[in-house]
Amino acid sequence: MKAVLDTCVIYPTVLRQMLLGVAAQGAFTPLWSARIVGEWLRAAEKLGPQGAAQARAEAAQLALDWPDAQVDWPLSLESRLWLPDAADLHVLAAAIAGSADLIITFNVRDFPRNILAEEGVSRADPDAFLLGLWQANPEMVGHVAGQVLAQARRLSGEDWQMRPLLKKARLPRLAKAVAAA
Repeated sequence: MKAVLDTCVIYPTVLRQMLLGVAAQGAFTPLWSARIVGEWLRAAEKLGPQGAAQARAEAAQLALDWPDAQVDWPLSLESRLWLPDAADLHVLAAAIAGSADLIITFNVRDFPRNILAEEGVSRADPDAFLLGLWQANPEMVGHVAGQVLAQARRLSGEDWQMRPLLKKARLPRLAKAVAAA
């Protein structure tokens, strides 16, 4: 399965690490575009020079770790598409160009299921998506969550606990499931 990661699921570090962690375990193939990464970098600039530098370094690492993830398309593709928010056409174009099965996003209103279905694409909320993967393979998702937790503790110097960390990453159902396991 191939999935385009919208900017809103790449930008939060913990969420990105969870998604790419399970992708690295073979759960799905992640895709994105240069524009999606650019939106992430512009959003990180609001955190100041240090946040922007960190995001640039993380984006460079992403390109190294996932060299085939970035998709491109002709401009004519976007011109034939319609979404309620034209600023999101590039995400749908990336999904079509990359032969993605779904778009992982929080933006429900911007990606109506009926319009996506016309292009053979569906939409998934990241919490529901990861929870489904956990239900199918709790050991794999739990292992990834453990790695993300360890990194959060190491980088922040704080004693994060699993449930609050995942809840902060907007993964409340996954947080409950993983913490209860």
